[in-house]
Amino acid sequence: MDGEALALSLRLAGATALVLLPVGLWLGRSLAFGRLKGMGLIEALVTLPLVLPPTVLGYYLLQSFTGTAPLGALFEALLGHPLAFSFAGLLLACMVANLPFAVQPMQRGFEAIPREVREAAAVSGLSPLRAFLKVELPLALPGILTAMVLTFAHTIGEFGVVLMVGGAIPGETRTAAIAIYDSVQAFDMQTAGRMSALLLLLSVGAILAVQSLGRRIQAHG
Repeated sequence: MDGEALALSLRLAGATALVLLPVGLWLGRSLAFGRLKGMGLIEALVTLPLVLPPTVLGYYLLQSFTGTAPLGALFEALLGHPLAFSFAGLLLACMVANLPFAVQPMQRGFEAIPREVREAAAVSGLSPLRAFLKVELPLALPGILTAMVLTFAHTIGEFGVVLMVGGAIPGETRTAAIAIYDSVQAFDMQTAGRMSALLLLLSVGAILAVQSLGRRIQAHG
């Protein structure tokens, strides 16, 4: 069992879900309520990581992270080390790869809020911020929880993008998925099986947890 790779995967998955939470809330709500121009194009861009092969997405991200690209050069100038083959690069790549998993469930959650409920909040004198916090957020919570769990679980299992952008540097970019691949390449099926079973249990547990929370929220709603 590669504990270091597993710990790195959990840290990466947690950080990705946490960073994408405000992004998903803003984009999901804006798309649900039609507050963005060019919504069709934006939704297509959000969905793109679902249909692009991970290696293709990883290739373009890797090209963007090199020191000769504007993004990579800016990062290297600010922090003094390359974005490619670093944990920061993995985090940014996973944010892009998991954008649809974060945005789409939240968008569906906000879309499920009846229009008259939002109108009632507005006419009752609630400010937009208070209406969001007191009315919209609780009603959209099942979609938000689903988004976070999907983002977390998908990041733990991400392979193609992670390999392309981060390689397999122990303690820095070698995640559990890459450790499983390395074990299979070395014909160490026992280690690969234990790691795979653990990731399977984590994913199933996360899905069951969000389903249970969703039922409790609906029961108290």
